[in-house]
Amino acid sequence: MAERGAWRIAGRPVGAWAEPMRRVVSRILPGDDDPAAPDIPAGEWLVDCAVYVDGRRLPNEPDFRAALRTAAREDGFVWLGVRDPTQAEFQQVADVFGLHELAVEEAVTASHRPKIERYGDVTLFVMRTTRYLDHPFLSETSEVVETGEVLVFIGDHFVITVRHGAPGELATVRADLEKRPDLLRFGPWSVAHAVSDRLVDSYLEVAHGFEADLDVLEEHVFSQVTSDRIAHIYQLKRELMEFKRAVAPLQRPLAAIVEDKDLLAKEIRRYFRDVNDTLLRVVERVASYDDLLNSILQAHLAQVTVTQNNDMRKIASWAAIAAAQTAIAGVYGMNFDYMPELHWRYGYPVVFLLMVVSAYSLHRAFRRSGWL
Repeated sequence: MAERGAWRIAGRPVGAWAEPMRRVVSRILPGDDDPAAPDIPAGEWLVDCAVYVDGRRLPNEPDFRAALRTAAREDGFVWLGVRDPTQAEFQQVADVFGLHELAVEEAVTASHRPKIERYGDVTLFVMRTTRYLDHPFLSETSEVVETGEVLVFIGDHFVITVRHGAPGELATVRADLEKRPDLLRFGPWSVAHAVSDRLVDSYLEVAHGFEADLDVLEEHVFSQVTSDRIAHIYQLKRELMEFKRAVAPLQRPLAAIVEDKDLLAKEIRRYFRDVNDTLLRVVERVASYDDLLNSILQAHLAQVTVTQNNDMRKIASWAAIAAAQTAIAGVYGMNFDYMPELHWRYGYPVVFLLMVVSAYSLHRAFRRSGWL
């Protein structure tokens, strides 16, 4: 029994609340000796989990709860890589790293616009991934670009990358960054920079692919062999618009990172400034490609109009030639008795010669004027 006069909460002695409170606190800030914090095994959705201290990777730690404890103790950070998680799977991550419920919602759903958002002490950085799809020729159904999404959650001692879709694999990003301990020393934001730098470089590769397609399309449209390329032009324009929706909105988040002096250190902001400059070049290219596609479309429509006008002039020319012969034949088909040529021996040969001469004269006149 509790001692008489002891402090009580909700009818229970204060001492009785010690164990439940310890469990709640240990869930938020788990300790090494917490028996209520079982190891969380890695699944297929968990790509990689590593602790980085002073720019160096420690031995693999498959349990991200233990990895977070190690990072906090060694003043390092955890890089947790996740791909296409379900709600239940990512909820485990959210419970360990203290992510907001809205952040969990963002992580399990794809098709977000590029943005940067704060959830307390955690920053969410969303970027779109792109990949150029090789195709033997451009048709009205050709897929030129494939898009996906990468979400980067950045905290004091952790960075979580969540990837949706096939494009934007991050294994090479991790491998390359681990060769740069001078960058890894900047902490979780160095990972955000490496990811954004790789994605923006992939935008340049896709832009080069679009440029090659535009050159081929332009060559076909202005070739001597006439063909209907309007469907191909529209298809390439649709693919370009999808690429533009992935690239253009990233300008604002990157500009916010570069300009916000309180968000991260000056040294790492310089690296983000370089990424932002590359992104601006890509955006300018996309805008120029869009203008060029519009010009190609207008030129092709003008070509079609000119071709139709030429066809109509040819039809009208041949119709005029035929009308002259019809007029002559019509006069001599009236069966009149009193016509000079009816009783003349050379009447019909002269009429036929007249028809030939009139047809030749009209044909020559139309040829000179460019109608035939």
